[in-house]
Amino acid sequence: MNIRPIHTPADYKAALKDVSALSDRDPAPDTPQGDHWDVLTTLIKAYEARHFPIDAPDPVEPIK
Repeated sequence: MNIRPIHTPADYKAALKDVSALSDRDPAPDTPQGDHWDVLTTLIKAYEARHFPIDAPDPVEPIK
């Protein structure tokens, strides 16, 4: 298992590719592949939260 932090868009793209390949194999929890999938998805979520934040909706907007 070769896991590194996601710092660049290229790292992000590679992590998405890896997690997609792992998802296709449907790894069982508590296996090396399942742990790899779990760590990669955590890193991807952290990268996305930092680089693609989603603001909370304006509560008044739906009323308009």
